[in-house]
Amino acid sequence: MKLQDELPVDHRLAQVYRFGAGLGGVFLIVFGILGLLDHPSFLDTQGKEVIGMSSNGTLSVISLIAGGILIAGAVIGGNIASNINMIMGVVFILAGFVGLMVLDSSANRLAFQIPNVLFSFIFGFVVLTFGMYGRVSSHLPQDNPYWKKRRAREQNLPSGPPALVKFLKPEAPHPTGH
Repeated sequence: MKLQDELPVDHRLAQVYRFGAGLGGVFLIVFGILGLLDHPSFLDTQGKEVIGMSSNGTLSVISLIAGGILIAGAVIGGNIASNINMIMGVVFILAGFVGLMVLDSSANRLAFQIPNVLFSFIFGFVVLTFGMYGRVSSHLPQDNPYWKKRRAREQNLPSGPPALVKFLKPEAPHPTGH
């Protein structure tokens, strides 16, 4: 499914994407700035405590970049904010898994500890949920713009016996399986 081509641009759900991206981005930027205040070592595996999590210079810079990306998505809005939130959510969830694998090892170049891993999982799922809000559901209400767009697409497909449908429009099967 191509999200960009099939979804409307102007709808009221864009505010959810923008709010989620903006709030998450602001938090990450604050975390990144606080992490850089004492001029930490960039590849230290221990790090220092910032807002209850461990941080080093590299993690602080990555947090600033990730926060900037989320805020840029919030400023742009629409489907771009939704897509950015979904991508960043997956990135944070994967970072949580990687952080969990490298805990207490010399490969822990971002100074991850358990609070960082938990934050990555929770923040990733929250941002991913913001990105999917209103886009992914089997029971969308009829006033939802995604439902309307999908219904308009389905109505253009031919119906009838399977052989006739394949002959009329072979590349797009009818959504009910004909």
